[in-house]
Amino acid sequence: MHLVMIFTVLTIAWWLRSSWSQPQGNWHLRWHSTLFSFLFPPLLIFITSVAVLCMGPQGKMGGMYIDSFSYALALCEIGFFSCLCIQLALQGWHSVKSARECPQIRLGSQTARLLSTTALFAGQMGFWQPELVVSQGLLQTLSPSHIESVLAHEQGHFYYRDTFWFFWLGWVRSCTSWLPNTEALWQELLMLRELRADSYAATQVDPLILAESLLLVVSGKTMATEVCCAALNSSGAERLEQRIEALLTPPASTCEGKTLSWYFFLLAFLPLLTMIFHS
Repeated sequence: MHLVMIFTVLTIAWWLRSSWSQPQGNWHLRWHSTLFSFLFPPLLIFITSVAVLCMGPQGKMGGMYIDSFSYALALCEIGFFSCLCIQLALQGWHSVKSARECPQIRLGSQTARLLSTTALFAGQMGFWQPELVVSQGLLQTLSPSHIESVLAHEQGHFYYRDTFWFFWLGWVRSCTSWLPNTEALWQELLMLRELRADSYAATQVDPLILAESLLLVVSGKTMATEVCCAALNSSGAERLEQRIEALLTPPASTCEGKTLSWYFFLLAFLPLLTMIFHS
């Protein structure tokens, strides 16, 4: 019976991911739609595994005997997810540790770590309380007004705690890379993260200056972003046009998102209800 549960959930997760298409509209609405499509299938799979583990390898369910194979399968799945989490945590810790070995400098009212490289880089590195990291190349290439716009963008990442939340989203990505559209959804989330930070910065600085900063950073020598890092060019050069267009287009009046969609996540906990049929 547990095998039937697992197979049914995997089928639903596969179908939900396969039916995803890139949403249209402003980043508020796209964010909620994309996040739901990215998170709901893995959450459903994870909760099902937890339910199977809680019911154990013995007993009956719906009048049918339970086999130990499904229990072992769920145990291996949870173990695999845990190992991936530990691996990502170690990678993030090494990234943060290397950043903290860099000297501290003052940039206006903020403190930052200075990377000794000619690459153009600015990003938040850390977990819940990330640190601003900038490169010498960025400070030498950009004008003070452009640097101010970059710092405003990075303050947006700090405000939304992007390093914290995207660590866990990155873990989900690693756990479910075999599901359809995982990479497409991940890239869309990265893009929306940058659009959100750009939108935050546009309320602090001139959007045109920020757009120029994006062009300068992407056209120069850049660095690859790492775990626990939210950088200015995280979305890549291929989506630069979309970000600049969003900055130069007056924002339309929007709501903060469809809060009702968050209640649909409760459906992922339905497998826990099957525990009442276990004996």
